[in-house]
Amino acid sequence: MELHVRYEGDDDPEKCSARKLARFDLTDLHRSARATPPGIVLDPFAERALSPADADAGPDALVALDCSWESAEAEAFRLDGPHRALPFLVAANPVSYGTPFRLNTVEAFAGALCVLGERPRAERILSKFTWGHTFLELNEEPLRRYADCADSAEVVAVQEEYLAASESEGVDA
Repeated sequence: MELHVRYEGDDDPEKCSARKLARFDLTDLHRSARATPPGIVLDPFAERALSPADADAGPDALVALDCSWESAEAEAFRLDGPHRALPFLVAANPVSYGTPFRLNTVEAFAGALCVLGERPRAERILSKFTWGHTFLELNEEPLRRYADCADSAEVVAVQEEYLAASESEGVDA
């Protein structure tokens, strides 16, 4: 599965996981929506959750959006392909550590790859980051459970369990 990034360039280049992945030839950066090939768009505003069923049903590419959260919804709208939201996962990167749903680009790709049954590929891209293994450790159980789901509805049901547990523990999800 190819990895592509619709890259805005509005973040700190030193902390940008998409730029680092591109330096290692693990993804391609695209400066416009038109230049970005179609694929499964990892869209935090999508109405449907990513599930293992997407591995066979859609394009053979994942597209992540690397931009500020303020412009993410408008930018994602311009990308071609089925839009899918990642289920509940917790960030491990130094900027958003421990924050649910605030994944950086490499974490989004890694989470998606795990859900789609490509965990070794997720491990490979995360290995370029000193904290990468922490993402898999923090999310070990949910990633395994999401990968065992048949479809989006099952993924959402599993996610609801984690959200309920987070609320009961006082975690801000």
